[in-house]
Amino acid sequence: MPRVRVEPLDAEFEAPLNETVMDAANAAGYWWPVGCNRNGECTNCAMEVVSGVGRLSQMGRFERSNLVRQRGQASVQDPRLRLACQARVEGDIVVYKVGVRRDTL
Repeated sequence: MPRVRVEPLDAEFEAPLNETVMDAANAAGYWWPVGCNRNGECTNCAMEVVSGVGRLSQMGRFERSNLVRQRGQASVQDPRLRLACQARVEGDIVVYKVGVRRDTL
């Protein structure tokens, strides 16, 4: 099963194939910053892919359009910027996202 590492928290967890990064994090007991219904509209869940860009699903139209709408056209020029609620895990990755923490609820 693929593994996801989240920096700077230094958290690591398994992600079922084709699970979104955020859903895998939540299932492993981590809270991921988000401001919408986890549907890509707010882009608060955006993460930087440090390693394994090619081991995530391709960016879809919805993810792309919301990044452009919220963060400008330049946001989709760098393939390392992805939305954790949309990007699906296809292999081991390392991402950088400030604010991820162990869920205490």
